[in-house]
Amino acid sequence: MAVLNAYQQLTLKELANRKDPNGNAAVIAELLQQTNDILKDAIWLEANDTFSHRITQRYSLPAGHWRNLNAGVAKEASATRVVNEVVGTLESYSESDKMLVDASPNPAQFRMDEASAFIEGLAQTLAAAIVYGNAATDPEKMTGLAPRMDSLATGLYSNVLAVGTAGTGSLNTSIYMVQWGPRSVHMMYPKGHVNFGIEHRDLGEVTLLDGSSNPYQGYRDWFGVRAGLAVWNERCIARAANMLATSTTIDDTLIKLLNAMPNAGKGAVLYCNKTVFDWLSIDAKDKSNVWYRGNDAWGDEVLMFRTHPVRLVEQITQTEGTLT
Repeated sequence: MAVLNAYQQLTLKELANRKDPNGNAAVIAELLQQTNDILKDAIWLEANDTFSHRITQRYSLPAGHWRNLNAGVAKEASATRVVNEVVGTLESYSESDKMLVDASPNPAQFRMDEASAFIEGLAQTLAAAIVYGNAATDPEKMTGLAPRMDSLATGLYSNVLAVGTAGTGSLNTSIYMVQWGPRSVHMMYPKGHVNFGIEHRDLGEVTLLDGSSNPYQGYRDWFGVRAGLAVWNERCIARAANMLATSTTIDDTLIKLLNAMPNAGKGAVLYCNKTVFDWLSIDAKDKSNVWYRGNDAWGDEVLMFRTHPVRLVEQITQTEGTLT
């Protein structure tokens, strides 16, 4: 007998869970819901190719020559290089027995509740990919922030610095900084694609097959997102790395990283996990000369480092490797 995975298809147990004691559709407490504000901040632009975005970066400028009288100067030109940023495709399907759905107190609400779970799940996966995705090792994914800043940098405009003493092995976290903009850093969707972000299509009633390939009627929904991260200027991203999973003073490192970004980090947003967000919130309480709070465009209270919003991204882990 075929065994159905409860995480792949809805079951009668799930139907019972979704009824309140009066037999009405239950309101589901989304215990797995996360805050990943990087999805709210990122700007989206259409890629200039179907599944990639071609960026031309200038990496050298003409310097000019001091000329003597009656003497010429050598010709010069700037130098450029081409970078191809890839678009990844994330998809999932939801399938449920028609009899099961129709037996619920509110079939439309039943399916909507399941759709919201898929949307939340894909949103978390997308947020994780924006931080940790690596097309070099997983070609189906986009390349996120961490793989672009996977070693400590040196020099005047270092964009990866260590904070204090690193943890051993994989006991670290980071604060990531991004200057979002159409010619700095942005999310992208495929050329000619009419939608961006997470899509949901109700495919309606279809014939499904059980584990023994026997047919039955059911409902199917499709969920997907086609997304990539385009970094035009690597100075527009930064990382405060090697942060132990305990409270530490990080102000000086953040100031150095922001000052190394174009225009001293103007418009940059800081992203961290809940542990670091708690540290900074406590510091804000005690250091009113450096920190202040304000409201964003949605009226939400925002933690600020100087003039830079500090945003919570729960997909940033507490188990990053130590950078060297």
